[in-house]
Amino acid sequence: AEALLDFALAQLQRAETLVADGNIPAAELDDRRREFLSAQSAVTDAVASLGQAEIDLEYTEIRAPLSGRIGRRLTSAGNLVTANETLLTTIVSLDPIDFYFDVDERSALAYARVARERDAALQEGSGGLDVVIRLTDSREEPIEATLNFAANRLDSDTGTLRLRARAANPDLVIQPGLFGRVNVPASLPYEGILVPDEAVVADQSRQIVWVVDETDTVSPMPVRPGPRLHGYRVIRSGLTGDERVIVNGILRARPGLQVRPELIELPPEAEPGAGP
Repeated sequence: AEALLDFALAQLQRAETLVADGNIPAAELDDRRREFLSAQSAVTDAVASLGQAEIDLEYTEIRAPLSGRIGRRLTSAGNLVTANETLLTTIVSLDPIDFYFDVDERSALAYARVARERDAALQEGSGGLDVVIRLTDSREEPIEATLNFAANRLDSDTGTLRLRARAANPDLVIQPGLFGRVNVPASLPYEGILVPDEAVVADQSRQIVWVVDETDTVSPMPVRPGPRLHGYRVIRSGLTGDERVIVNGILRARPGLQVRPELIELPPEAEPGAGP
């Protein structure tokens, strides 16, 4: 196409000279100009075809946009494929790795209340808040992560807010698809009481502990539990720390029951898996 264009240009220039001398009619000059413009169009079409061919050639080699671990081959040599439809394989990113979790509406409102008094707000993309992830295997060490995303609205179907934490995973301990629990610091500092998990029981829609007053009478005390700390359960509110809390014999506790309590002293940190 470029050779034809060069030839058409030469013919056009020769015709312009001959027309100026009166040796050929002007109609022949118009024919030479038409041939030149047609050759120009052919070159443009050829360049576009070449560009499309180069793109098609690039698509014959698939390059992953991320690094990680590749899955099994889903398409074998000789199979027919359809552009933008056939799945060849899957790749997962392992380091760093993202941990998605949902926060219920009540907790989200509590976070918003606390966010007014602190720098990091879940409603503002989480603000780089540090969190701790624990896998289902209790023998694995807690994993430190950073919140880097929060949805801009609650899901009206589930009443939850989707968040994401990103964690370094150099040892590839966390695998895609694993489940875990995430601890998000969502309250200002407060004074709490530590009690064994065995002392907290459910009473319909509330959490209670059984306490023994100065007359050795048993009564239920509604409490608001918090996270685990040093092997115990944090009680956010409901106890002052002066109560005698029943740890053993919970199933026999009844309101108004007279007992002869045996006081025990708990260690500062509970051993994992140890009894009360």
